Amino acid sequence: MRPTTTAPPPGDGTRMSGRTWGVLLVLCGAIFLEGIDIAMLNAALPSIRAELGLSTGELQWVMSAYVLGYGGFMLLGGRAADLFGRRRMFLLPLAVFLAFSGLGGLAGNGWTLVLARFVTGACAAFMTPAGLSVITTGFPAGPHRTKALLVYSGTGGAGFSVGLVVGGLLTAADWRWVFFAPVVLAALILAAGLPLLPRTEEARTEDARAVRPRTARPRAMRPRTARTPPTEPAGARPGCGRPPRTHLDLPGALTVTGSILLFVLAVERATHAPPVQTAAALAASLILLLAFIRIERRSPAPLVRPGIFRTHSLVRANLTGALFTCGFFGFQFVVVLYLRELRGWSAPETGLAMLALGADAVLAPVLTPRLVRRFGNARVILGGLLLAVLAYAAFLPLGTGRAYAAMFPSLLLIGIAFALAYGPLTIVATDGIDPGEQGLAGGLLHTSFQFGAALGLSATTAAMSLGGPDPLTAYRTALLVPVLSAVLAVVVSPRGRAAPVQAPHSSRPVASSDHAPQQPLAREGTNNG
Repeated sequence: MRPTTTAPPPGDGTRMSGRTWGVLLVLCGAIFLEGIDIAMLNAALPSIRAELGLSTGELQWVMSAYVLGYGGFMLLGGRAADLFGRRRMFLLPLAVFLAFSGLGGLAGNGWTLVLARFVTGACAAFMTPAGLSVITTGFPAGPHRTKALLVYSGTGGAGFSVGLVVGGLLTAADWRWVFFAPVVLAALILAAGLPLLPRTEEARTEDARAVRPRTARPRAMRPRTARTPPTEPAGARPGCGRPPRTHLDLPGALTVTGSILLFVLAVERATHAPPVQTAAALAASLILLLAFIRIERRSPAPLVRPGIFRTHSLVRANLTGALFTCGFFGFQFVVVLYLRELRGWSAPETGLAMLALGADAVLAPVLTPRLVRRFGNARVILGGLLLAVLAYAAFLPLGTGRAYAAMFPSLLLIGIAFALAYGPLTIVATDGIDPGEQGLAGGLLHTSFQFGAALGLSATTAAMSLGGPDPLTAYRTALLVPVLSAVLAVVVSPRGRAAPVQAPHSSRPVASSDHAPQQPLAREGTNNG
């Protein structure tokens, strides 16, 4: 017998419907697209510079533009998904991503490429938290959601690993295919997402109808006084669960986006720009951040509710995520330079060597769910972080003639560490967050991931310059950044054993009159479109 306070569970409680798998495939396709798009460009940069005659500074902007768009708009994108609908905030940016990726392939100069990369990064900043919140609000709490999140996170890591190889192969033919290939993939995801992704309005109505009959006296459960304004919009049916009309906190959105843009810009270009310019960008970022905090405290409908940071698990997950990606991307940056410049490996050879990092694509959906069920998210995350410390430290004794067989264990351990840490961090960062703020929680987490990546690249670059003129010494010095980042991540990682993963039928109720109820995607025989 189903509980009276939750949405109906998925069929027999042990499997997901074909439509649900279709939705998950669309969302995984988008995060795969993001990963492969970032990685493929890395392999194409030398060819782009040769054909377009770009200076080192212009080439750096081609890389930085995506980071700026992605990191700068992630928080706004997450909140927009909560306010304007997850389906809309997923599909519209995907269409724009498709168009501007094609523009990049047609570019005849560097600044066209910069514009294309900035817009595609901003589009990814809207798509990613929207897609994540579709999972965290649409899949019932328990094994279904855990499995979906782990498959989703593993797919993102696989996209980056595959992109390292595919980017080298496409660049060998023509670097413009690095931009045209995502157009094809984005078009397929868009064509599948249009009929499969549930509409927010339909989800709310359907879930409300599913919840109301289970309660004998729905209005008696939420008594109102004569002075209490109704929570439904005018003309809506009482108790239908539809939220009031919401508006975007525009002053807050402008100040926080400007603050993040300036901060990411300062961190990304800290090793390339004059110190005065970096200090000015950081000061302007701080001023905008203080203005944002002041606006949010006074706003009746803040973009970021200050109380969300009282959720300790969310704060710890964000700090851990930033430090983990700082080490992960910093390590990859150093290893690629070591193999390409010091060892003289080709782009395809380097990509194939880095494939061991893609172990998370296999382990995340297979091994990690079992470990989470047995030990809880916090212990699995800690295990992944300790593996990362071991792997980074084992790579420190670099040499000019070091065999790949000696490097492979470290690369494989880092792939395993990613599988153990990334998915459970996503679960911890969104667990217990109100359904109406899931997009915001996802935006916060991915902003932390992106900030960590930018910090890792800047910190390793700075460490290399401190290592002196000898390349080998410079690489060894830079590898200390991933080691220290992983150690700090261990210190701040989430604490305590998470509660055992519940079966879908025992998930806690999420429907309320103030927020969109959870849409039971993983339900057999239900039209969720």
